[in-house]
Amino acid sequence: MQNLSKLAVIGAGKMGETLIKALLDAKMLAADQIVATAKHAPRVEDIAKRLGVPVTLDNRAAIQSADVILLCVKPQALREVLAEIKPVISNDQLVISIAASATTSFIERHLDKSVPVVRAMPNTPSLVRSGMTALCRGTQATDEHLKRACKIFEAVGRSMIIDEKHMDAVTALSASGPAYIYIILESLAEGGVKVGLPRNVATELAAQMCLGAAKMVLETGAHPALLKDAVTTPAGCTIDGILQLEEGGLRVTLIKAVVEATRRAAQLIES
Repeated sequence: MQNLSKLAVIGAGKMGETLIKALLDAKMLAADQIVATAKHAPRVEDIAKRLGVPVTLDNRAAIQSADVILLCVKPQALREVLAEIKPVISNDQLVISIAASATTSFIERHLDKSVPVVRAMPNTPSLVRSGMTALCRGTQATDEHLKRACKIFEAVGRSMIIDEKHMDAVTALSASGPAYIYIILESLAEGGVKVGLPRNVATELAAQMCLGAAKMVLETGAHPALLKDAVTTPAGCTIDGILQLEEGGLRVTLIKAVVEATRRAAQLIES
């Protein structure tokens, strides 16, 4: 990868491991250009064995020669990790954090240095290379830093640069959103079972339908309402189904879910 010779992944959980594997598979980095950390020795051994990259329990040692430091720790652990690496981090390293709710100013303040910081919010479909990641930059990060960060997350899907004021909403919609869709998908499959379909058939039909519908929005650029209207023929069965959705308050309920999750996203970490 241009301008990146060494990546340190601090806290290689599911997302960290996914990013490492994607970068290796895409040949964007070689195994000796990545170092990862984990909290427990069995996890260190497991990642090293499966991915073939150096793994350590020592966060400070991991970042020593890294150009980019990818913080994949939970919000509750971020303050402790920042305090740990603060004495050895330098201003010519790029810090990328995926910790929900943690602002770039929070990270800059706790590092107490002029370190360039990029905040990223990926989602779990990244595990199957269909992720969506929104990114924003801190006060010291440049356009080049953003490009480098985007390149990493494009290995697992799409990326988008936004203003930081929208990051809690991104967390609520894009990062939490898969859970909402799984509930919808499960419910549709249950409807299929109710009208006689085998469960595995109903689930596959519902899942592929959701995938296809999302692809229609992304590839045509058409507003979802227009695509909905294209399916809804006069006096057909679709409009009867839509009537039931509207009477059940699905639209308002989903809006409220995003609003409430946005409120909560802003409270996951104290300033």
